[in-house]
Amino acid sequence: MNITPVSAPDAAERAVRALGLDETATDLFSTEAICASLRRAASFLCPVTPRRLVEAVLEAINPLDESCLVTRSQVAEQLDLLVSIGDLVELPRQHDRGSRLLYLAPPSYVAKARGQYLLLGVRPNAAPLVDESVGAEVLPESHTRSIELDPEVGPVRLRAAGLHEIRREHWLKHPSAERAAAVVVAMGQRLDQAAESGHVSGLTIIDPKSSVRYYRSRWRPPEDGDSGDFVARRPQAYGADLWCLVRIERGVPQALVDLPVDASDAPACDEAWRFQAARDVVVGNPQVVQVRAATGAPGSRMLDLFGPVPGWAQRYLELVGTPVSRAKGSLISYRLPISMIGEVSAFVSDMLWMHVREEGGVA
Repeated sequence: MNITPVSAPDAAERAVRALGLDETATDLFSTEAICASLRRAASFLCPVTPRRLVEAVLEAINPLDESCLVTRSQVAEQLDLLVSIGDLVELPRQHDRGSRLLYLAPPSYVAKARGQYLLLGVRPNAAPLVDESVGAEVLPESHTRSIELDPEVGPVRLRAAGLHEIRREHWLKHPSAERAAAVVVAMGQRLDQAAESGHVSGLTIIDPKSSVRYYRSRWRPPEDGDSGDFVARRPQAYGADLWCLVRIERGVPQALVDLPVDASDAPACDEAWRFQAARDVVVGNPQVVQVRAATGAPGSRMLDLFGPVPGWAQRYLELVGTPVSRAKGSLISYRLPISMIGEVSAFVSDMLWMHVREEGGVA
């Protein structure tokens, strides 16, 4: 048997093809390929902890990543997006509320517009979500997959392929609009009722005074001058760090509540990110979204987010816009029809208290 050596670039191209992507249009370290790698790994490993899934993808990519283009935090961010959109489901481990596992979401679709469908879910053992019998190619766009079909036969073909429809009203379900101060007070009351936390090893918090335009740099360990209620994460022996709220006095944790608190099957990060958005407003440091021109796309505008948003907000944005390569400094970017800018601006302002800024001014 002859063994032929393959260079790292050649192996990376073959890996892209194995993921069902066009190696002439993308590479193994793109957002589309990282998300495809996460879905493929999940199809074999689920149920699995988020940390183990991230490690599995890094183990596959790192030997081919000669320029160190992919970091652990980047893969973890893409995994959060896949959970938020509904490709994977994160649920508490049975008899252990603090530990959570990822499961494959069932194959499904949501109608974005007439003839346009957002595809969701993952099949076991790397089986394709749809095959050629559907009559169109799947279009990977950032962390999402969509397909365009004749609207007269599209739903029939997707159902025949084993996908079930998720109604728009269910997909767009979200909490009631509240004042930011009310959200902060409600979470504070949870901490009022919590037992003393004692020392919490490895705790990190989001600094509410830090720049809302650089999400990763907002995380740091508690400092002596910290007092108040913070979004935090704490390590556990197995699995991803746990999301929590912590009350700190002069840098010392006093009380701690693990998230989620309202629904055990809800993603913990959803509650964390909504609380953080509310707290940022209360301390006078509101989060922002930026609206800017969409070069080469008449009738469209670009929307840049600089921090993560709860899954229900992300699902809304996926339905009214299209995720695109993110702008420098942003966490995720969307292309939107100009006609939707007013509605989207009102949504993020009312639901997440964000300030919408037009490039060069305030929207």
